[in-house]
Amino acid sequence: MKAVLLALLLSAATNTLATPADMTSLYDQGRQRKIPIAIITPQQPNRCTKHQPCNVAFISAGYGVSHQEYQFISKLLAAQGYLSVAIRHELESDPPLSVSGNLYQTRQENWQRGAKTLRFVQKSLMNLLPNYDFNHVLLVGHSNGGDISSLLSNQGADFISGLITLDHRRVPLPRKPQINTLSIRASDFPADHGVLYSKQELVDYGGCVIEIPKAKHNDMTDKGPSWLKQSITKLLAGYLTNKNCEQLTSL
Repeated sequence: MKAVLLALLLSAATNTLATPADMTSLYDQGRQRKIPIAIITPQQPNRCTKHQPCNVAFISAGYGVSHQEYQFISKLLAAQGYLSVAIRHELESDPPLSVSGNLYQTRQENWQRGAKTLRFVQKSLMNLLPNYDFNHVLLVGHSNGGDISSLLSNQGADFISGLITLDHRRVPLPRKPQINTLSIRASDFPADHGVLYSKQELVDYGGCVIEIPKAKHNDMTDKGPSWLKQSITKLLAGYLTNKNCEQLTSL
C-alpha cells in the first residue's frame, strides 16, 4: 500500500490538473521503478461514475515501440466507452530482451517484470480513478506486450476480463474459457509451437485466432499502413461488440 500511495502522490504532484489524460507515469516504490503511461478517456467521460464505472483496457507496447504509438487502438476504445491505459514496459536501464537460447526461458525476466507492472498499474489506478472499472480489465498487447499480457492471464490475475494479442509469438494463450481471447496474427512470422489454440482448443475455450493476409509483425502500430490499421480496428470493434469468432472471421 505504501508503494501505491507514493505513486498516487507523485501523480498528483506532477499532474496539477489531476485528470487521467494528464498522468504520464506512475512510480512503484517497491521496485524503485518509473512506469510511463498514456491515458485516453472515453468520448463521454461524464457517463462514468462510481455507481456505473466505465470499462478499462491496458495496452502493452511491443519491445522497442513507444507506448504512444497505438493511438488507433486507443481511439477505437474511447469510441466504445473505454478508458485506455497504454504502458511502456522497458526502460533504458533494463537489460536487453534476450535473442538467444530457449526464448521462453531466457525472456522470463522481462515478462515477469511486465506482469508485475500490469498488476501495479491496476492497483494504483483503481484507487486514483474510482469512476472506472479496474476489477474487469481488457488486456491488449502487441508482440512482446502480448507475451506479457498472456503470461499475466496464465497467472490467474482475477481482474482480467478479456485478452487481445497482436501477433505475440512466445507465451501460450490462456487455456481458460472465462477469459475471452482474440489473437490477431500477421503473416510474416509463425508463433512458437503451442502458443496458439489447436482446432479442438478453439472449441473448448471459445477463443479466436485470425490471420490478416500480407500483414507484417512490425506494422501493427500507428506507423503501419492504413489498410492494416483498418483491418485491426474492424476486428477489435467486432470483439468489443461480442461478435463470435465466425462473425469476426467474416469481417
